[in-house]
Amino acid sequence: MTRDTLLRSTFAAMASEISVTFGPGTIGPNETFDRIAGVFADVETQCTRFNESSDLMRANAAGEDSIAVGRYCYDALRAAERAHAMTGGAFDPRVLGALRELGYTRSLPFASGQVRVARHAAAPAPPPAASGPWQPVFEPVTGTVRIGPVPVDLGGIGKGLAVRWGLATAARDSPCVLIEAGGDCHARGSGPEGTGWRLGVEDPRGGADPLAVLAVTDAACATSSIRLRRWRADDKLVHHLIDPRTGAPGGDGLLAVTVVADDCADAEVWSKVLFLHGRAGIADAARLRGLAALWVDTEGTLGASAAMLPLVVWRAHE
Repeated sequence: MTRDTLLRSTFAAMASEISVTFGPGTIGPNETFDRIAGVFADVETQCTRFNESSDLMRANAAGEDSIAVGRYCYDALRAAERAHAMTGGAFDPRVLGALRELGYTRSLPFASGQVRVARHAAAPAPPPAASGPWQPVFEPVTGTVRIGPVPVDLGGIGKGLAVRWGLATAARDSPCVLIEAGGDCHARGSGPEGTGWRLGVEDPRGGADPLAVLAVTDAACATSSIRLRRWRADDKLVHHLIDPRTGAPGGDGLLAVTVVADDCADAEVWSKVLFLHGRAGIADAARLRGLAALWVDTEGTLGASAAMLPLVVWRAHE
């Protein structure tokens, strides 16, 4: 099977186009595709913050009381708790109030390069940042959770988890598959030609050509970017990547950060955490963590960590 004969299908979920590409050795691609699409649909239904009847929003409404939620929501909240601990609190899902205050209240696909406008009578002040460690309570036997007093948003990890779980459903049928979900992806196997999957890194300034091409084998990749999800709250340009330390959009001087890791949810978490370090701090943060990271600043300059360089097979001339 060559690149020209790869089997690829797409569907819409989580305000993104999801694509699944099957490589050599795939058994029953149509059935496998349907299972992957079903996973994304269930994750979205249970974990969306845009439907007050979702499992996540019922848990948020319960606050200090325990409530039973679906398996995907339960596992997603557990994963978010682990990410919170893994990053020393730098990843904190308690940003729902900040997103709402800034006007991000509807789940709509954001057209490429489009800036959405949220109108307020006065420039919104960010709500107080969540303080202290996030310590939800889980009861695995009953499948109940207790979120705590501050509502959470799973947007910083949800698509990565859907990719992780969708890939797991393809484990027995496809040794070579690529799942892409709006900037997050996982490439299983060594690609259609045995030399790694080629992944283009999108230009966050809106250019048609990628800024770099990565070659990965059995690895995940995630990008945190303000290209699509940014808007004006009155006269102030804001975006969805909230710094939990301030309750306001962070990442001063950066447009996008891409991280390659073993797992898509981990890559998604670390791309956001690195983004929040801003242009001045991202290089040191990536080096200290040993992360494979690539970033683009507001001047269009491309930077990369030492761990990322072996994966870069092409980069645009600056």
